[in-house]
Amino acid sequence: MNTLIAVVLAYLLGSVSFAVVVSKLMGLSDPRTYGSKNPGATNVLRSGNKAAAILTLLGDAVKGWLAVWLAQRYAHAADLSEAGIALVGLAAFIGHLWPVFFRFIGGKGVATAAGVLIGIRWELGLGVLAVWLLVAFATRYSSLAALIAAASAPMIYGMVFGSDAVLLAIFIMSGLLIYRHRQNIANLMSGKESKIGSKKKA
Repeated sequence: MNTLIAVVLAYLLGSVSFAVVVSKLMGLSDPRTYGSKNPGATNVLRSGNKAAAILTLLGDAVKGWLAVWLAQRYAHAADLSEAGIALVGLAAFIGHLWPVFFRFIGGKGVATAAGVLIGIRWELGLGVLAVWLLVAFATRYSSLAALIAAASAPMIYGMVFGSDAVLLAIFIMSGLLIYRHRQNIANLMSGKESKIGSKKKA
């Protein structure tokens, strides 16, 4: 029962879309109405407001990290197993993808996934983030960087920490992240994908 409660609370935390909240507070257009229509930091950046994009990135990442950190912090008191903590991280990520507060229309989960991974193992999170940064700087395609980073996450964890329930959760999270980027994959293949820093169309 405690695990179920923790998973539900993590899902609700993940359902807070910082792209929408920050944009509204800063008087910007709803990110679901322009660019890729994705409520995430990269699309908010297309508004031209870098501060809003940074706040969105930090908010989405922190909620993923916070869900895992709280589960770890109170694991003993709530009798949460390692598998339960992994489920909490996955629930926060799923909340971002399909948020109950925003009619189940959410983002693609890159920042939230990064936060979850950092919460699980900071070394893993930093390693995957390094992969994202390397690809992003080399290609200027945020989506391509996200896809390669997502694919690398379970491989890095498996090689360093072995096979367990956490690895399964990371596999599922990576698979969902890649699935959410299916249109980006099509755009990359056709040469239509927008690069980092491109602004929304008038």
